[in-house]
Amino acid sequence: MPKIDGLRLLDDLKTLRAYGASGNGVVRTSLTGIDVESRAWLLDRMQQAGLKAEIDGIGNVIGRSPNPGPALLMGSHTDTQPEGGWLDGAMGVIYGLEVARALSEDPDTADLAVDVASWMDEEGTFGICMGSRSFLGQVSDDEIARAKDVNGRGMAESLAAAGYAGRARNRLDPKRNPGYLEAHIEQGGLLENSGKRIGVVTAIVGIRTFRLTFEGAQNHAGTTPMPIRKDAGMALIRLAYRIDETFEAIKGERTVWTMGRIALHPGSHSIVPGFADMFLQFRDPDDARMDRFEMAFRALVEEANAAGPVAISVEPKGEKITPTPMDDSLQAHIAAAAEQDAPGDWIHMPSGAGHDAMIIGDEIPVSMLFVPSIDGISHDFAEDTAEDDIVLGCQVCADAVARIVRGWKGKG
Repeated sequence: MPKIDGLRLLDDLKTLRAYGASGNGVVRTSLTGIDVESRAWLLDRMQQAGLKAEIDGIGNVIGRSPNPGPALLMGSHTDTQPEGGWLDGAMGVIYGLEVARALSEDPDTADLAVDVASWMDEEGTFGICMGSRSFLGQVSDDEIARAKDVNGRGMAESLAAAGYAGRARNRLDPKRNPGYLEAHIEQGGLLENSGKRIGVVTAIVGIRTFRLTFEGAQNHAGTTPMPIRKDAGMALIRLAYRIDETFEAIKGERTVWTMGRIALHPGSHSIVPGFADMFLQFRDPDDARMDRFEMAFRALVEEANAAGPVAISVEPKGEKITPTPMDDSLQAHIAAAAEQDAPGDWIHMPSGAGHDAMIIGDEIPVSMLFVPSIDGISHDFAEDTAEDDIVLGCQVCADAVARIVRGWKGKG
């Protein structure tokens, strides 16, 4: 089986980290000058590894094995949050590069094909997962022309400044790439808390987000008797408590819910709030359970509206994201490799965050592997993972990839 070069892997990760380094973290948002420089470096590293690499018209860096397919597609993203960690996304891309090198260097696996991608803009500078969506033909030229960041910087103008405008945008060929593997830091504390070193992902959770508004009557806090108040703030508090109790009773093993923002108007200690709102989000790998959660909280809203005196309304926010199951066969190969390289030190688990894999999964089977995040921290400069865990995760990936592609070629 292939043997990765741990020092080479870590050296590439640390070199990529230098593009936009800020203390322990990285600032490398999509299509900024430093992001464009990092893509040129990555292109060069892919070419040095013997991959046929190019940067396409949306900024995806894609390196294809010179071997005929079937080729497992590996990748993630190298753009970051405005204050990002050094491994979020980047690790999965460099894993793909190192796995491709390790396979080509071992005579027993040199005939196997791995293609590697760094997808543009997973972090949502211009629009969520623009690069992987483009790879599936889901992004139009009009969408690119309309896309802007929070400061009004246009994506089309940024692509032109980078020299990418006018290039063709690559498109998935399922015959060439019948499957996808994305390695990632966990971005949570489950692996660390359980003492495990590898997570074999079962599904990427679905996400539903709602805004609840409460319309009462603003009035004087000293002269308005309690029985006649239409206090939007208290109505919010009572409903939030009941939602929390109800969700607790019907939750699954991996269900999470968050009331991430609560606002009272006008927000004075001497005024009965006449208006309030809050955002409610819940996530679960089971779409049927998500349906139960939505029905449960909507029933509580109807009950509260019937009782009065505050009017409550519900508005969905953003797109409803359905769970993305990971392919059973790909999972089995990753699990077998994990048991070989880290016996007893791995678990099956869902991903609580979204990834490019949920996009690619619209057309081909997908899989993911997690390594631990120290203290469960991500999307922060403090994000980190032990070097031994980084190296182990890549070795598991290499062994899993060899199993997967060898199996495909055997069927062929």
